Amino acid sequence: MQFLSNWLSCSVMDFFPNALECRVAFWSQSLPLLLQWNLVCEDDWKVPLTTSLFFVGVLMGSFVSGQLSDRFGRKSILFSTMAVQTGFSFLQIFSTSWEMFTVLFLIVGMGQISNYVVAFILGTEILGKSVRIIFSTLGVCIFFAIGYMLLPLFAYFIRDWRMLLLALTVPGVFCIPLWWFIPESPRWLISQGRYEEAEVIIRKAAKINGIPAPAVLFDTLEMQDSKPQQQQKAILLDLFRTRNIATITIMSLLLWMLTSIGYFGLSLSTPNWHGNAYINCFLSAVIEIPAYVIAWLLLRSLPRRYSISGTLFLGGGVVLFIQLVPTDFHVLSVVLVMLGKFGITSAFSMLYVYSAELYPTLVRNMAVGATSTASRVGSIIAPYFVYLGAYDRFLPYILMGSLTVLIGILTLFLPESYGNTLPENFEQMLRVKCFRNGQQTTGVRNSKASPKILVTPL
Repeated sequence: MQFLSNWLSCSVMDFFPNALECRVAFWSQSLPLLLQWNLVCEDDWKVPLTTSLFFVGVLMGSFVSGQLSDRFGRKSILFSTMAVQTGFSFLQIFSTSWEMFTVLFLIVGMGQISNYVVAFILGTEILGKSVRIIFSTLGVCIFFAIGYMLLPLFAYFIRDWRMLLLALTVPGVFCIPLWWFIPESPRWLISQGRYEEAEVIIRKAAKINGIPAPAVLFDTLEMQDSKPQQQQKAILLDLFRTRNIATITIMSLLLWMLTSIGYFGLSLSTPNWHGNAYINCFLSAVIEIPAYVIAWLLLRSLPRRYSISGTLFLGGGVVLFIQLVPTDFHVLSVVLVMLGKFGITSAFSMLYVYSAELYPTLVRNMAVGATSTASRVGSIIAPYFVYLGAYDRFLPYILMGSLTVLIGILTLFLPESYGNTLPENFEQMLRVKCFRNGQQTTGVRNSKASPKILVTPL
């Protein structure tokens, strides 16, 4: 299996006999950019570092985006961070060095995740219940996959990296007119006491939908009752306050991080597969659509632990099997990688639902934030798994497959939340399966419970 068929060996021995030989490989279709800044041989470590620093920006953006949108509003932060992503992507075109390109790329990562998160929040707050479920499940995920599919198409027809960056900034410019069509979140306006503005938006929505609005939307008593109440505040240490909670948190952090390594590792390794790198990247994006649909169906009808661990076993198992495929079975190798990507993507898309169902209301947002942060750490590490392929073409797949199977086994020891009401306090939290001593407290069973949210992994 020629996974490195698109890579060229970097050796100067033929031209300079007294030089030291460089045995590290690099992707031939990136030659203009790599050679322009000498990102080969002893400096080839800069290539995965560039991607890792982008994900460092994603990590930083995920910390601040929610706080900024809570303070300044969903709409303003959405378009501000979109401007950051578009503007700094445009500035990358004029990069004169690897250092300049990388710093700008980090800022692009901050803007990208920020407008993604805020757009998701805004959509869930302004849409009606019937549309909100579809938007927050299949809508977000599938349109993410569509954007993913468009990327290799752009890259195929635009081979110059500066022109490619220019083309990728155009969609951001086209989003400017949306400012006059997308309203601010009425929920956020109400939380800020801006009832008149919220009423204007609600009445306009009612008119568009042909629904008569009440003469009075907010009376004085309701406005007084809606003032923020003093609530108990949670701290990060609450996620480790007991042995059971600490075990759930640690296992959840590992689940998110290792699943993220598998997802981004396979996504970033497409140039190493046999065949055309652009087609491989496109197929890697296409496979995500059925993965999201299957994940949605599994969440509606099957237990969480078995759904997540089963898809992880599928993804990790077929990736491990790649090393056993004969070298001339190129198509089979790519099919196995696609199946691996399918399984890991399905599992990844179910983690938001599962994590939210494990924790009580007081720390639910904090828990989901902490575990999703672990996935950012995994995305930072993932490029170096791909980088190991320059030394042994099977090593990245052995490592990713082994870790994915391992975390699939670990998932079986987590509590099962399917059919249970969401816990309101720590006493209602389910117990880890390996804890046999003590009373196991469960929520009220509800066989018709359905997932509340399904978010794509970024």
